[in-house]
Amino acid sequence: GLIYTASRDRTIKVWAAEERGKLVRTLKGHGHRVNSLAVSSDYVCRTGPFDHTCKRFANEEDAFEAAVAKYKAFKAPDEPERLVSGSDDFTLFVWHPTNGKHPIKRLTGHQQAVNHISFSPDARYFASASFDKKVKIWNGKSGAFISTLTGHVGAVYRIAWSSDSRFLVSASKDSTAKLWEMPSAKKAKETLPGHADEVYALDWSPNGSSLATGSKDRTIKV
Repeated sequence: GLIYTASRDRTIKVWAAEERGKLVRTLKGHGHRVNSLAVSSDYVCRTGPFDHTCKRFANEEDAFEAAVAKYKAFKAPDEPERLVSGSDDFTLFVWHPTNGKHPIKRLTGHQQAVNHISFSPDARYFASASFDKKVKIWNGKSGAFISTLTGHVGAVYRIAWSSDSRFLVSASKDSTAKLWEMPSAKKAKETLPGHADEVYALDWSPNGSSLATGSKDRTIKV
């Protein structure tokens, strides 16, 4: 029932969706504008009842019930929702925004602004992409650093996880996307060439069968 927004004013605001957008709390800590937010339940909320099994539902009511059951199975009753923020100050913060306004942990390591953050569908990990040409992998619960993915020769703009959390794809200014096997990748499993300019956007289909990339070259490749 909460909505999170991030701003150039260096704050994150938490709003109650069911109370006509009432402001619940403001999260402060970053020293520069906040570029990206990721919530541990992002994937299960975005995909609803759909997954790699491609199951079909008889009607909308069945689909809704399946989505609610999927969310309840995902969210452990004793675990608060986790929010991660990334900033131009080169850092990430881990928050429990339903419980309080102070960060749980401050994560350092990137040498330039953090562009994008994404939790794996199972929420065991999250990844951060930066202008420093690197992707970093972190423990989804504790925020502990796991590894750095190097290989891009330009800023990394976006990242996306496969539906089974086994693979990560990154999109870069260097006109490529790279496929990484998680969580132990030392180098890219595949490099996806073809774009003639910077790759700004990418996403994976919920069934895991295809990936789309969008570029400054005005094309989308699948």
